[in-house]
Amino acid sequence: MSRRLASAATVSDWGSLKAGDRVEILKHSQISAAGEVEEVSSSGNVLWLVPADPSETQVFLKSDGVQVRYS
Repeated sequence: MSRRLASAATVSDWGSLKAGDRVEILKHSQISAAGEVEEVSSSGNVLWLVPADPSETQVFLKSDGVQVRYS
């Protein structure tokens, strides 16, 4: 996917995500993780993701420069 298309498909307001939403995590326009949203912080800056291979929950910070898009 081109950088332009990845950017257009991203979720800018993480607070709008709900538990169970299926998403992909993008870093430098590459998919680095995918799974279901477990929880989002009240600030909308922290996302807990249950990966597709649920070995353990992953945590992502908006400040790390990752992007989220629906899968």
